[in-house]
Amino acid sequence: MTRYDISVAYGAETPPWPGDTPYTCGWTWDMASGASVNVGRVSTSWHVGTHADAPLHVMAGGLPSEALPLDAFCGPATVIDARDASVGPVLTTEWLSMALEGKALPTRLLVRTGRTVVGGHFPAAWPTLTADAAHWLVRGGLTLFGVDAPSVDTRTATELSVHHALFNCGACVLENLSLGDVPDGVYLLTAYPVLVTGADAAPVRAVLETRDT
Repeated sequence: MTRYDISVAYGAETPPWPGDTPYTCGWTWDMASGASVNVGRVSTSWHVGTHADAPLHVMAGGLPSEALPLDAFCGPATVIDARDASVGPVLTTEWLSMALEGKALPTRLLVRTGRTVVGGHFPAAWPTLTADAAHWLVRGGLTLFGVDAPSVDTRTATELSVHHALFNCGACVLENLSLGDVPDGVYLLTAYPVLVTGADAAPVRAVLETRDT
């Protein structure tokens, strides 16, 4: 078995979305100060590390993090490469069809853009799906779409059309993946969201596995 940890840490070295809350941690009690145990506390945005967005993130009254369906986050997932793509909403149905080499549409699709917070720098821009391409994927049976970029929409998006296209059809979203060392192909994905309640996103430990032949 080959295993890839494709998670970005919730840590001080991981840059948040500009203007969002960075990750910090400290101690409520610590043994160095005479306490009998170490008990930590953290402050962070749910969007700092690898996470699953909830519909609440982009929809007033949308479903919160605890309502995310577990089935979407475990099962076969296809990894494809978009590092040569331009930035902006440029991943069209035609581009996807070529990238998937005419194969059947996957139920879970992870896209490597190379524009990622891995390395400690927040990217200026990244390629994204067009809204039409997002609708095409979900009509073909997509249940989960993931990217190594900070968002499935562009950095400057305000309507968040890709989020809405996916959520409105019942698909789920993973963001801030670490896919740099993962070859293209089909894997078993395990990426269950942490059970936090009332949140607009939830942290995820995302892992891909394949069996050597």
